[in-house]
Amino acid sequence: MGTFSIRATVSHPEHPESRLSIDLLVDTGATWSLIPADAAGSLGVQATESRRVRTAEDRHLDLPLAEVRFTINGRSLTTPCLIGSPGVPALLGAVTLEAFGLAPDPVQKILV
Repeated sequence: MGTFSIRATVSHPEHPESRLSIDLLVDTGATWSLIPADAAGSLGVQATESRRVRTAEDRHLDLPLAEVRFTINGRSLTTPCLIGSPGVPALLGAVTLEAFGLAPDPVQKILV
């Protein structure tokens, strides 16, 4: 299956005026969405807990988990989101896709 990215807006759930446009790699193999730590910091998003995850390289990491507001195709929802190291690619994972009721179309490289 091919990969593709979408442009979305992320914001602090309680302060939507603080927002960033970000490219998210659509990753159905990822349970959680992920934004880089520098993006989370600029939004003022604070982790409330952590999750143990296994990376594509088969490494196990404990990553911070926070609530982040995603705006995709004009709709906004708050979902759990991992906070990754600075410079890591942002991901749109299965939990957020399910919350929005979206699925990837890898041929057309869109969400439906």
